[in-house]
Amino acid sequence: MVKAVAVLGGTEGVTGTVYFIQEGHGPTKVIANISGLKPGLHGFHVHALGDTTNGCMSTGPHFNPAEKEHGAPEDENRHAGDLGNVTAVEDGTVNFSIVDKQIPLSGPNSIIGRAVVVHADPDDLGKGKLYFSDIHVDFMFH
Repeated sequence: MVKAVAVLGGTEGVTGTVYFIQEGHGPTKVIANISGLKPGLHGFHVHALGDTTNGCMSTGPHFNPAEKEHGAPEDENRHAGDLGNVTAVEDGTVNFSIVDKQIPLSGPNSIIGRAVVVHADPDDLGKGKLYFSDIHVDFMFH
């Protein structure tokens, strides 16, 4: 079993923790607890680089080792780092759990050391305009 954790710290008081757990070569379970977001949808991605010194500009594009198109988490043709949207409820919190087979914690396509970004705006899931301005939170695996 391999485990990783990302501790959130960003602008405007957003905090949280994202846990990643993978058994053997199986899918990776993602468990997130985030607070301080505005209510609504927020894009949630693994980016290619682990450098968060300049927000989304330094984290590079979505992690995409197979060079696929942008899409939704349930799409087979998607960036590995496309984890869709998280929904902040009225008090600004997000608590969710997903299982994903495209974000391993070991091997050549491991996401360890890459940046995880929660955007201020929703992700279009490859269906229209993509929002990359106004990054709300960015953080690295620790």
